Amino acid sequence: MRVDPLLAKIDDGNAGILARPRLRRPSPYAGIWLRTACADGKFLTLMLFSASAPSLPFALRLPPPSPRRPLVIVSIISYFFFKLQITPSLASVLYLLDKKEVVQTEKAPAALGPYSQAIKANNLVFVSGVLGLVPETGKFVSDTVEDQTEQVLKNMGEILKASGAGYSSVVKTTIMLADLKDFKKVNEIYGKYFSSPAPARSTYQVAALPLDAKIEIECIAAL
Repeated sequence: MRVDPLLAKIDDGNAGILARPRLRRPSPYAGIWLRTACADGKFLTLMLFSASAPSLPFALRLPPPSPRRPLVIVSIISYFFFKLQITPSLASVLYLLDKKEVVQTEKAPAALGPYSQAIKANNLVFVSGVLGLVPETGKFVSDTVEDQTEQVLKNMGEILKASGAGYSSVVKTTIMLADLKDFKKVNEIYGKYFSSPAPARSTYQVAALPLDAKIEIECIAAL
């Protein structure tokens, strides 16, 4: 996709816009990165996508940014125009990051595949499913669901700590059980780690878990 040089970059020293194609071949999808200074000296990064646009110059009309007036971005989706205004006050509230940070600690079991123990993004921590493995040995603490649940939550606590969060930061958990009949046993142990208000939760019985585990728990925490 060819990008109009006038639209490729506009920078008046206070705010900048960078438009570039997502793919090398002509495509109806293009990314728009907006970077504007916030009151605290950080930057607001916002990504927009145009879809079903015949061309980028047609789809986008970008006025030169100015610190004295709102910056208007006009994009097109299926030939309908949408406008987004970023004002200094809104920019100071909506501080968005389009990058993610890997969380890793040796105090919790290493990942068993191509995934991270946790990912930090947009002031949230996404913790992958945790098993009741002892970090030093890589083996289950025992064959009982009670011991595995206790170890799962200890491991999760170490991952949360490494991310700068804690049990009280958790807003959502998902519990996967090999046998739903163990729900009551798990609940008694789980309640010791999450005080009121307890995070939202979903619990499922699954056909099987990695390494024939009795339980696996994943969570989302807010920083």
